[in-house]
Amino acid sequence: MDYISTRDASAAPNKFTDILLSGLASDGGLYVPVAYPRITEERLTQWRGVLADGGYPALAAEVVKLFVSDIPPAKIEELTANAYRTPVFADEEIVPVSTLEDDLYIAHLSEGPTAAFKDMAMQLLGELFEFELARREETLNILGATSGDTGSSAEYAMRGRHNINVFMLTPAGRMTPFQQAQMFGLDEPNIFNIALDGVFDDCQDVVKEVNADAAFKSKHHIGAVNSINWARLLAQTVYYVSTYIKVTESNDEQISFSVPTGNFGDICAGHIVKQMGLPVDKLIVATNENDVLHEFFTTGQYRPRSAAETHATSSPSMDISRASNFERFIFDVIERDANQTADLFGVKAKADGFELEDHIMEEIRTRYGFLSGTSTHADRVSTIRATHSDHDVLIDPHTADGVFVARGVADKVDTPIVVLETALPVKFSETIVEATGQEPDVPERFAHIMDAERHVVDMPNDAEAVKEYIAETAADAAAAGQNS
Repeated sequence: MDYISTRDASAAPNKFTDILLSGLASDGGLYVPVAYPRITEERLTQWRGVLADGGYPALAAEVVKLFVSDIPPAKIEELTANAYRTPVFADEEIVPVSTLEDDLYIAHLSEGPTAAFKDMAMQLLGELFEFELARREETLNILGATSGDTGSSAEYAMRGRHNINVFMLTPAGRMTPFQQAQMFGLDEPNIFNIALDGVFDDCQDVVKEVNADAAFKSKHHIGAVNSINWARLLAQTVYYVSTYIKVTESNDEQISFSVPTGNFGDICAGHIVKQMGLPVDKLIVATNENDVLHEFFTTGQYRPRSAAETHATSSPSMDISRASNFERFIFDVIERDANQTADLFGVKAKADGFELEDHIMEEIRTRYGFLSGTSTHADRVSTIRATHSDHDVLIDPHTADGVFVARGVADKVDTPIVVLETALPVKFSETIVEATGQEPDVPERFAHIMDAERHVVDMPNDAEAVKEYIAETAADAAAAGQNS
């Protein structure tokens, strides 16, 4: 399996382990497979047996093998077994699925060490990084941006690993106290938290600007854990497959997915498995008040917002107005035209945005199966309250966005809908209390998380300042032998 950039399909293709460590392509594009492998009916039937006999890690190995030709198959099986196990994950199923009401399910993606769906990808990414760096005898300085959950998931997956430092940018004051405590409470020699003066999109822009400095990126071995890294999406495709198998009894059944999303990473994985042939009917984009994606899917206009126009909401992990993974989807939609993609995202998206023609939007709704909806704080609170009172199920605000939007489009969907859970309610206690009048339960593993001393550096919204900090800190860490 080879990989190309969304902005230069004519360049020499790369192997998986090369793009694993580099993250963003040198031309500013995102890496995608030359072609998606096919999920045939025979393969899906085989995977039903794999999941039944070997569980989630065995299924993950089979999916990963389709995309990775430069890691031995036996090693892939070892890495997925290490990534998806208890007690790292609280449930032996890794991703259990429960029925909320008739034809509405929840896939529980928050059983990992930070109680967020990001753990599903990060735990595998940590295994892949450590293996490949040891094989190459190299080091990696991971630079990432988070609006809430990516940061803690990455840090918990990478802490204590050899040859890896993590520099994580967070929007100052924009995360919940629990999310801040998860990240800033870590006291690890290879973990560095940076609170940037700005919103998530500013953090993401700094990451892209640093990656665009080819000389700096090469000299300091900069890598990525955000969903610009293809390996993140690869890991996320697995739970679509496992969920499909759990909800259905035969391969001629279809299901739909409602996915809370801001950066278009989680639902892009759904797009990928649908293109591979998994019997997915609709992919439902659920947004909050930052509804750039909903606007696109209903009007064809993609208009990224400025930091000042990005609302701070009660589902903060979705407070995003420039969806970096959206480029991969549009690349497929416009028949993999790299020149047009470069113009749309390298030029127009940075200015006033762009608009796709009506016939393309019709294809997006039919051939690609996309629907969308949006919700408000009041919608989230009422959904959390009703779900708790009617079903004795407590959901977090982001998952509430997914449930609310799923119910809103149910009359347009003829198949069961699975809402992808994003986090446990404990991470958003203020909204939970508003909705239910009571504090969410705190799992034992998080009992003392709010008591830890905080470790974070405040910095201006300035890529050069971030680069200087990375260079100095990584050099100090190397001199101290912390990653030897």
